Amino acid sequence: MTRTRELLEAHLPRDPWWQTALDHLLPPRCVGCGRRGAEICQPCTTTLRTLGTGTCPRCSMPSPGGRICRRCVGRQSPLRAVLARYPFEGTIRSAILAFKYRGRTRLAPFLASALSGALVVRPITIDLVVPVPLSRDRLRARGFNQAELLARPLAREHGWSLGATMLSRVRETQQQTELPARERLRNVAGAFEVTDPSGVAGKRVLLVDDVCTTGATLAASALPLLEAGAEGVWGIVVARDMGGRQPRG
Repeated sequence: MTRTRELLEAHLPRDPWWQTALDHLLPPRCVGCGRRGAEICQPCTTTLRTLGTGTCPRCSMPSPGGRICRRCVGRQSPLRAVLARYPFEGTIRSAILAFKYRGRTRLAPFLASALSGALVVRPITIDLVVPVPLSRDRLRARGFNQAELLARPLAREHGWSLGATMLSRVRETQQQTELPARERLRNVAGAFEVTDPSGVAGKRVLLVDDVCTTGATLAASALPLLEAGAEGVWGIVVARDMGGRQPRG
């Protein structure tokens, strides 16, 4: 995984000289333990728990024996599957929140390497990588789209095309974290549209986001891609919220 992270880091812009100098004077604190020296230290990295074989192959939620879970049996979804590397807990949760809400963008190589790790466990053939878009107002406030920062080096590493603007968010939505699970799908329904249908038709598309909680955002993003003629749509995230359930192995 170290080699994968090195490749991903090579595709990111270099830090300005003043940032490098500042890091020497005041090294960053690890998001896991607070120790100075790295965005996430090696001891914290080695304690991370990855999702093993005891998860559903469609939604990545806990499922005995890695069988399709009861929630997915007989259920129609615009997504062929949702791939994830980690449960949304502990150091991974801290890393994603720091990356997303506190501007710790130098966590991007580590988080993008998690996406590559999920693909090692479950290889798939992809033609186009598409990040889940932010609304214009949210992008302006945050300064970056965390999904695009993860999707860009992932696409380059695998030699896949990147459709950074292939999806757009056409209406403002309430923050999903503010809503109960049953209202999340309604909140994002019809919120996305494809900007260039000809670039999607016949393609196998990989949708990238940081976390999957209920899957509502990924599903709402996948629908217009399928309507534009995509052959199939998969979702991939760094972490899967287990909703209190514990994955096995």
